[in-house]
Amino acid sequence: MTSQASPTLIAPEPARLLDARDYKTLALSALGGTLEFYDFVIYVFFAAVLGGLFFPADMPDWLRQLQTFGIFAAGYLARPLGGIVIAHFGDKLGRKRMFTLSIFLMALPTLVIGLLPTYAAIGVAAPLLLLAMRVLQGAAIGGEMPGAWVFVAEHVPAQRYGLGVGTLTAGITGGILLGSLVAVGINTHYAPADIHDWAWRIPFVLGGVFGLVSVYLRRFLHETPVFKELAQRRSQDAELPLKTVLREHRLACVFVALLTWVLSAAIVVVVLYTPTYLQKVHHVPAALALEANCLATLTLTLGCVIVGWACDRFGTRTVMLVGWVGLFASAYLFYTSLPSSPATLVWQYGLVGLFVGTIATVPIAGVRAFPAPVRFSGLSFAYNMSYAVFGGLTPVILTLWLQRDPLAPAHYVGALAILGALLALMPLARRGHEMRDIAERAKMVR
Repeated sequence: MTSQASPTLIAPEPARLLDARDYKTLALSALGGTLEFYDFVIYVFFAAVLGGLFFPADMPDWLRQLQTFGIFAAGYLARPLGGIVIAHFGDKLGRKRMFTLSIFLMALPTLVIGLLPTYAAIGVAAPLLLLAMRVLQGAAIGGEMPGAWVFVAEHVPAQRYGLGVGTLTAGITGGILLGSLVAVGINTHYAPADIHDWAWRIPFVLGGVFGLVSVYLRRFLHETPVFKELAQRRSQDAELPLKTVLREHRLACVFVALLTWVLSAAIVVVVLYTPTYLQKVHHVPAALALEANCLATLTLTLGCVIVGWACDRFGTRTVMLVGWVGLFASAYLFYTSLPSSPATLVWQYGLVGLFVGTIATVPIAGVRAFPAPVRFSGLSFAYNMSYAVFGGLTPVILTLWLQRDPLAPAHYVGALAILGALLALMPLARRGHEMRDIAERAKMVR
């Protein structure tokens, strides 16, 4: 398997700091990512409610939960198709156009979910419609995540590459925080009966509005300098970008796919699945579970920025080793201490969230693993295919595993954290096409 550098080089760029235009790009990209990822993850915060509304009342609770998370998984399984199509046109027509289209395709199904009739009203058609909307959401997010990373990575100066990508990742994870805060607000201000009857619809309707706001915000972004230069030089090959990726960059695909598996374990298990796990397995009140999740998501968001800065300062490999080992230790500390006092639960969950911020190293290493002409397609293919398998099936696997072992989340996260540390030892964790391009630029200048 090979992962060769592209002969196409980006024009030499003098060393510079972030300027006003960079900050505008980062702010608008991160805010848009926050709003779109909120749309995608809000489902999981109301999984227990949705399970009771969209499946028969006489169904066993564990089976209802399994099918609810199965529909959640369908969103991940749809990611590769959306990611491949959107990334293809992102490499051919421009990053900005697809960056804006993906968020529009997310807003509509989110709004529809908030308006769907339940099982009591239309029977089996209710879960089928819910499934269809999750598939559409998955296709949209499949293009959003890699597109956002490539867009920002190609805008910021090389010396602030890690900070730029880390800040964007923090903005995307901020969508989880926003979802958690909305869920806390709904559970605090409405009685369970009201939530069951109608209040569960509020966060989905809000999500549709958020999506339209994001579409508007992205009108003010500019195409990336890298893509502009590629277009001017007509360096995009007539060949399908994905075909080039599969022929010439298989090692990079494997590397990014394995890193994505680690990322999916951290996000899906620690952040998305654990609130339901706390309620179902350890009987933690919903309000407390969601409040603790808010803190963990906040520390995750801060952790992404810290990790991005640290990668620029100390190197990606070092940060990956420290971060993934820290996740291994903090995850076992948290899950083995359950059930615990509310204060202990909150601060230990927050500590795990901080180390989950190591996920920012995934796009930092992944974007530069592919050359510019096929960067969007390569990252999108490897990331989305991996997330479709591992991210989508993880809640289902854990639901079944928990029937035998209440520490299943700790074992799963711990094993994948070890994999992340091992991947840090690969050459692509330290260097990639972006680094080789910089070296070539220096030679050209000399």
